[in-house]
Amino acid sequence: MTRSIRGSRRAALLLSGVAAATSLLLSGCGAGQISETAEKVPSVQGVNIETEDGKLAVRGLLVDFPGVEGYRAGEDALLNAVIYNDSQEPVTVTVTSQDAREVVITRTGASASPTPSGSPSESASPSGSASPSDSGSPSDSASPSDSASPSDSASPSPSAPAGEPARFEIAPLSYIQLNQQSDRMLQLLGLNESLHSGQNVVVTFDFGNGNTITGPAPIAVPLTPAAPPSPIVHREGGEEPAGDAQHGD
Repeated sequence: MTRSIRGSRRAALLLSGVAAATSLLLSGCGAGQISETAEKVPSVQGVNIETEDGKLAVRGLLVDFPGVEGYRAGEDALLNAVIYNDSQEPVTVTVTSQDAREVVITRTGASASPTPSGSPSESASPSGSASPSDSGSPSDSASPSDSASPSDSASPSPSAPAGEPARFEIAPLSYIQLNQQSDRMLQLLGLNESLHSGQNVVVTFDFGNGNTITGPAPIAVPLTPAAPPSPIVHREGGEEPAGDAQHGD
């Protein structure tokens, strides 16, 4: 009887020891995974800000990367933002910044180049007014392509022309995209001071009726490290890049 009791006690101790070791191993693995995840840097830059009720929001607020030299005082900078109106009423948005003279809307990419006034596609083409299609054919007034399609009226493009102050209207339950993925962006004109990657520019979005969002727009950092400078070889008579050192006298 005594031996059976001792054996059961030993088995219980062994089982408790194995359970404790297993829990320590699991907790150690979990701690390692948490710390590794915490050290990861998000791949998407930009700041998200919104009103308290969440109906008006700005996503991806980010100033373009200025290069290794940064922005100098008085220079202009492109500003990325997507502005959302999740309310049931249209809103008129005015964008300002205390760190720049003015904020405007500017065109980007190929759409920024105007069509020349002397383009052959204009009325000076050889077809002229003698074309049979100019004589009041049904295609002139009744063509479905001439009327505004539903996709045109629902397009979330700003109503303000490029180069004008950043003031535009957003329809209910809609948004406006002003970033590198669209043909228009916000632009900060005349920065008050020199800025580099990692610093912020304070931007204010006024939606009217007392709805204002103010937040920092970070200046983008490069996604790849800058190329290291070429080494300098010290020689008698001056310095020269390492690439020229292999040519002997």
